[in-house]
Amino acid sequence: MAFRTLTGLVASLLISLSVWADDQSAWSGLARNAPTGARTWTARDEIQVNPSHPDQYTVVKGDTLWELSGKFLKHPWQWPELWGRNSQIKNPNLIYPGDTIYFSMVDGKPQLSLSRSELPQTQAVSNSPCVLREEDYKYGRKDFAVAEDGKLLPCIRETNLKQAIRLIPVETIASYLSSPKVVGEDELANAPYIVAFAGEHIIAGTGDHVYVRSITDSKNPAHTIYRPGKTYIDPESGEILGYEAQYIADSLLQQTGDPATLAVTKAAGEIRTGDRTMPNTEEDIALNYFPRPPEQSVKGSIISVLGGVSQIGRYSVVVINKGATDGLLAGHELEIYKSGKVVRDFYSPTKSDTVTLPDEVAGTLMVFRPFERVSYALVMKATQALHVLDKVQTP
Repeated sequence: MAFRTLTGLVASLLISLSVWADDQSAWSGLARNAPTGARTWTARDEIQVNPSHPDQYTVVKGDTLWELSGKFLKHPWQWPELWGRNSQIKNPNLIYPGDTIYFSMVDGKPQLSLSRSELPQTQAVSNSPCVLREEDYKYGRKDFAVAEDGKLLPCIRETNLKQAIRLIPVETIASYLSSPKVVGEDELANAPYIVAFAGEHIIAGTGDHVYVRSITDSKNPAHTIYRPGKTYIDPESGEILGYEAQYIADSLLQQTGDPATLAVTKAAGEIRTGDRTMPNTEEDIALNYFPRPPEQSVKGSIISVLGGVSQIGRYSVVVINKGATDGLLAGHELEIYKSGKVVRDFYSPTKSDTVTLPDEVAGTLMVFRPFERVSYALVMKATQALHVLDKVQTP
């Protein structure tokens, strides 16, 4: 299996996906172990083939499993069932750039086959007494070269140079998995706030110390500094659904009190007086995603786009006005609809008559972080320009 080496949160994400791919024999196996509420696909589900599917496709660097499945299927979440009919590969999660996938119909049913590209092998140094290979870690190697004095000799670690393609572009959502977040009105308003900075600074950054009003609990030294962001409002009812806590910095508690002292360890921007602090808490953040449609009917809207952009396209991170209370879970997919235009009917006997055209499917998104009443979602597919207030609903 490909060896992944990244740092920080992205590293833990990719490692988790790597382990997940190793432990599952196929996406069909993952379906059998899907979280509660996930739909498991069976042979009775009719696979809907993409009418414009290619007869063959050679995987290139940067492809994802989601994009790959979309080339052959109308609904990419049916990928496990399609791969279940292909006995050539035990694990469809491990597909590499250079592999060629072939599509065919057998007895009226779609099937895939694959031509595996050769994985480059690392060459061991001729005078090395010990080489550790990937299978040594998997099966638990016990025999190692030992020097005359009984000490273990150094080993060379051998890994494949190719990296298997990923399920989704995890680096796109990594920064949104823990911060920012959506909170209630009182949660941020009642949080401790920065009143001053050490030294003569008028703003603070990484390495600086800040003074915060009234932190008396030292059980959790890690604190995140937030600033009030957007207010999320339901476009139909006008009801407030939550408040964005905009991530500013990470810090460690140095001394409790009123004021307390925090040391800033990492800052995404300038820290100002009035910014709020909240202790880090363990959140139920999904690292492995089982893409599937929700069991129940969900209808909502895109109410915001994150990342400081105004245009929405593929791999944009958006906020929708439906969350955990509506039954949404991480991995749930919704179709994006553009509202039909209102056009003038010049041929109608009624003067100034207008017609509202049907809503059109314009893309697909996947929920990756549901909150109570809103959710963060990744736009997986966009066939045309998308905008805030475009509708989303169960496929």
